[in-house]
Amino acid sequence: MTAGQEAKFIFTDSNTAPWQDSKLAKGVVVKNLGKANGRAMQLVRFEPGAVLPTHKHEGPEFIFMLEGEAIQNGQVLTAGWAGVAETGSADVLFRSDKGCLFLLGYAI
Repeated sequence: MTAGQEAKFIFTDSNTAPWQDSKLAKGVVVKNLGKANGRAMQLVRFEPGAVLPTHKHEGPEFIFMLEGEAIQNGQVLTAGWAGVAETGSADVLFRSDKGCLFLLGYAI
């Protein structure tokens, strides 16, 4: 933001935002909810059996489980669970055997 410029708000109706196929894995779709100041937020849905390949976090990552179940580095996450990954940590085959929906915040 430059001098004299006001900070702005970005609003997204997640009910009308389109689902898009993930670039990382089959069976995973995302809704982009907004970006600001080097951070982004998405809704992420895994179909049963979907697996993300092992990947390193270039910045912090925050997930909040809304529905279903996922397994992150051996920890089972169900609705109401939150996961915080520090910069430099790695997800090893993050997966959902039953399917899930979560909110994701990450550095871009």
